[in-house]
Amino acid sequence: MGQFTTIFHGRAVNYRACFHGLCTLIFILLCCNQITNYRSGVDRYTALTSMVITEPSECSGLNQHKGYENQCEFLKANPQCKSDAYFYYLKFFYCDCQDFAALAYIVLAIWVAALFYLLGNTSADYFCCCLEKLANVLRLSPTVAGVTLLPLGNGAPDVFASIVAFVGNADVGLNSISGGAVFIICVVVGTISLCVADQEVCIDKKCFVRDVCTFLFAVVILAVILFVGEVSVGGAIAFVSIYVVYATFVVASEIVKKKNENFKIQGYAPLLPLAGDREPDDVAVVESKVPHWMWASHVAIYSEVNSHGLEEKPQWGWIDEETQNENENSGSWFLCSKWLKWLEFPLMLPRLLTIPIIEEERWSKGYAVASVTLAPLLLAFLWNSQHPSGEELIYIGSAVIGCVLGVVAFTCTRADQPPQKFLLGWVLGGFFMSIIWFYMVANELVALLVSLGLIFGVNPAILGLTVLAWGNSMGDLMSNVALAINGAEGVQIAISGCYAGPMFNTLVGLGVSMLIGSWSKRPNPYSISGDSGLVCNLGFIVMGLVWALVVLPRNQMQPSKLLGLGLIGIYLLFLGLRIGMAVVAKQ
Repeated sequence: MGQFTTIFHGRAVNYRACFHGLCTLIFILLCCNQITNYRSGVDRYTALTSMVITEPSECSGLNQHKGYENQCEFLKANPQCKSDAYFYYLKFFYCDCQDFAALAYIVLAIWVAALFYLLGNTSADYFCCCLEKLANVLRLSPTVAGVTLLPLGNGAPDVFASIVAFVGNADVGLNSISGGAVFIICVVVGTISLCVADQEVCIDKKCFVRDVCTFLFAVVILAVILFVGEVSVGGAIAFVSIYVVYATFVVASEIVKKKNENFKIQGYAPLLPLAGDREPDDVAVVESKVPHWMWASHVAIYSEVNSHGLEEKPQWGWIDEETQNENENSGSWFLCSKWLKWLEFPLMLPRLLTIPIIEEERWSKGYAVASVTLAPLLLAFLWNSQHPSGEELIYIGSAVIGCVLGVVAFTCTRADQPPQKFLLGWVLGGFFMSIIWFYMVANELVALLVSLGLIFGVNPAILGLTVLAWGNSMGDLMSNVALAINGAEGVQIAISGCYAGPMFNTLVGLGVSMLIGSWSKRPNPYSISGDSGLVCNLGFIVMGLVWALVVLPRNQMQPSKLLGLGLIGIYLLFLGLRIGMAVVAKQ
């Protein structure tokens, strides 16, 4: 078994390279298809400036295509079926692959997986690095960073995907966040409980009750908002403020605890290595001062970087020195892996050229100068894609700004080390451009899911509840379960993360989404659909939380098979009920 694990760990990086190569080929195929469409006379702003399909009824006649020979002819006559994605997926499926349906299904399935991966990888290798530097520049204490920047880094894919989905289709965004919360507190916590049921591990009762009760309160407030059916700017701010109050209370509690008990947690390195976390003689084990209840690292699964060089062996087993040496001696396999690594480059290069990175281990003056030069052009492209008028002036202005920034960066930086001055500007630039990439990838993902909903005749809200929620939550399942089986401390961290993470996504993700929506409608309130499906989601969140709140204390805070089977049963009941509701509604 140990030998098999070593082989798997050593070759996982090659599987990752194969996946990247496959995604790159799909991306090239879609780009070539798009270029062909442009050359054939399709307006190059067609897929970029049209409105998002906010309701399936706007294109509900696609599959029946009454009065038209086929779906392709229907699409040509009904421009409302176009989304604001870069690729026109419906046209690709029904027109360009009309005689190759199986190929189209495979291409779109792989592209869905690629977009999910790009969200996680952007968070892991770019966004979190900026958050780490930002914590250092602002001199944030580990506790403050633990309740602000750390959950933002871990929840960035979920939060930004939900915001983009909410703006285009509120039901998709609400179902994505609430569906992901049900999945994590039921399936992930249930799986962890089944895996550690025989270890007799005890969970910290005070932290558990505090997190669960706060989450319950947030769900109740969200249910009230859905019942009212509208929210104002003040209401949205108040909803986000729940997390602010919660974080403030936790920070105060941690400070008091440290002063009274000199409490420290040892043995785990946080996802974001913060200032003061390492002693001078630390070599392999890094002492974590980030509060354990907020420690989570599902984005580490998506990272190409070996944890900033802080560990002797990888926490998730992608590759280590020993297995790397074995691969180097494996002849043709190693040679193949070297070639496969080049296939990753097309997915990495656009982000390297537009997101400034000043991390010591990854510093490259060439990429840094290119990123500050090309970032304004990317912003100009995004602006012109939504506002076509005056595009030449926008491009010229952005090119001038980019060249000025590039010259300054080239003059003021060294090739052998990252910049030591104006760090806040570099960090904020990387932070902002990471968000831009989140927006682009999440926008493409949501548009693709809406298109798939039309292809399969499924309400996009159901896809948000399942595909989008599962994709964003799969990292939590893999990392938290892997963490839990490593010992008692890992179980505590994993369980705490299963409640703190979805709570942050709900309060901040949906709170910011509602704030954006209400701000756009001010002074009038923003209307939110309070359909039975969303109420069902919230009801099952409450069921999962209450079940854990009852079963765990009755078993002396030890995860048991009763807890795990009950939570998984709740999720299966939830999934069956929601799918049944969708089938009935369709009929």
